[in-house]
Amino acid sequence: MPPIIPTQPGPGRGNGGAKKRSRRKDPLWARLTLIFGAVLMMTSGLAIVGSKAVIGQATGNIAQRNLLGEAGKTDAEGGNSLDGPIDMLLLGVDARARWAADDVRSDTIIILHIPASHDQAYLISIPRDTEAQIPGHGTEKINAAFQFGARDGGGWEGGAQLMAKTIKKMTGISFDGAAIINFGGFKTVIDALGTVRICVSHEVPSHHMMMVDGKPMWNADAKKTGKPMSPVVHKKGCKEMEGWEALDYARQRYGLPKGDYDRQQNQQQLIKAMAKKATQNGTLTNPIKLNQLIKAAGKAFILDTGGVPIDDFIFTMKGVTGNDLTTLRTNGGTFNSNAGRESLNQLSMDMFQAVKDDKLAEFVVANPSVLSTRK
Repeated sequence: MPPIIPTQPGPGRGNGGAKKRSRRKDPLWARLTLIFGAVLMMTSGLAIVGSKAVIGQATGNIAQRNLLGEAGKTDAEGGNSLDGPIDMLLLGVDARARWAADDVRSDTIIILHIPASHDQAYLISIPRDTEAQIPGHGTEKINAAFQFGARDGGGWEGGAQLMAKTIKKMTGISFDGAAIINFGGFKTVIDALGTVRICVSHEVPSHHMMMVDGKPMWNADAKKTGKPMSPVVHKKGCKEMEGWEALDYARQRYGLPKGDYDRQQNQQQLIKAMAKKATQNGTLTNPIKLNQLIKAAGKAFILDTGGVPIDDFIFTMKGVTGNDLTTLRTNGGTFNSNAGRESLNQLSMDMFQAVKDDKLAEFVVANPSVLSTRK
């Protein structure tokens, strides 16, 4: 028989403490799934040598903080039980060394919903310019919530907590966990995978990077070299992209027909591409590759599992694969702006209610326009 890991109930959170879960034993050869933002890593039911050590490394390398604050699920909503639907908040920050730690906005805001059946996953992107009531700060663009929370010593933990509180106020959704994805560290995750296959739907020049001596550089750094520069242009078509190229493309919104909505779809496409690559190149059955991927993930993520051990999340979501990841869009993927701020239409608000009620699959069937068209 394969070895087994007994899982323990995590500490309570929210109001009144969390509901205790019964002890559960899961086989180590179950599919290893780590679904925290951009890394969806799955095996195909194959044995993983040294899985207990692997999970221990993942727990040790990924920084864990309280990112949810008051937005975690209460006892009445299931507490830290993973028996029902699982909702995670994924926040992407594009922090760079020369930027102050408390002057960063979260321009990537994604809700990851896994129904109680634990056999499907949905990604819903919230536009960065969505008008929202940010507690203590009035009506602002929603991406400012992270910046407000990070000020005065709050740091990224405070930024995530205020963002989670803002989204809960707007949508009614409480969360089981959260992750902050540092796009700077993200490159190392893709590099550990090798490349990812990305399909560019609209040719777009990079507004962030230039080529100098055949190497990509940030615009500001490229100008300092005093050397000839050539533009980075992402041309239409499908290709294998290295980490820097895939991330640069996923950052673009200027020059795209639907601006931030196109960028949201490109970011969702990148997540799916990484998920598929992890299942195709033997990464999770190769101890060396797997160790490199885990170390890279440790540099890219800050995580909150609400007190639930990471291995509990892994085994609970073992039935989800890269092909089971469905990407959704608000406002039908088109602008609904007023004075530069996006307003979520009624269909989008109904979609969030379906997430809260764990009826998203039925909602998508009845409203196929919410499906992202990007492959």
